Amino acid sequence: MLDRKKDIIIRGGLNVASIEIENALSLHPAIREAAVVGKPHPDLGEDLVAFVVLEGADEPAIDELREFCRPLIADYKIPRDIRFIDELPRNPTGKILKRELRSDI
Repeated sequence: MLDRKKDIIIRGGLNVASIEIENALSLHPAIREAAVVGKPHPDLGEDLVAFVVLEGADEPAIDELREFCRPLIADYKIPRDIRFIDELPRNPTGKILKRELRSDI
């Protein structure tokens, strides 16, 4: 599993690859796609924020998404902050603009 260096989030001294969390969230049937970024945290250095685009109109509970991820990724990789958005910001070639997501937190 490779991730760009800037997509590695250091949470409590542990390296977290955002793509691993995005892949786990995207396996949920209600989720079309997800992007994960870091946000400053006074004790952890950074904390995780997941931006999720739903497949349909039914919005799953945040706790349901966390429980879904539990067997797929380590507990410290499960985002506390999960936000539902209509679409992920992209550049003209379709790449997700994580810097825009970071600016929203």
